[in-house]
Amino acid sequence: MKLRNLKYIGVLLVILMLMPSLAEAQCSMCRAVLESEADQSAAKGINDGILYLMIFPYLLIGGVGYFIYRSRRKKKKTS
Repeated sequence: MKLRNLKYIGVLLVILMLMPSLAEAQCSMCRAVLESEADQSAAKGINDGILYLMIFPYLLIGGVGYFIYRSRRKKKKTS
């Protein structure tokens, strides 16, 4: 049963990590300025920058979660 739960958690984590690439969100002011331009390369650059900035919180939370998982697993092995 525990292996099955780990599979579900793994699938959920993959889905959550892929969601920022689907979002492409901007603030309303940035969107208004970028939509008024004829060249859309600046808008694509802004969206890519937003996505790159969103990666770091996921990495930090994932790292903390991994270390907690590893410490609990080590504690179960010793006891």
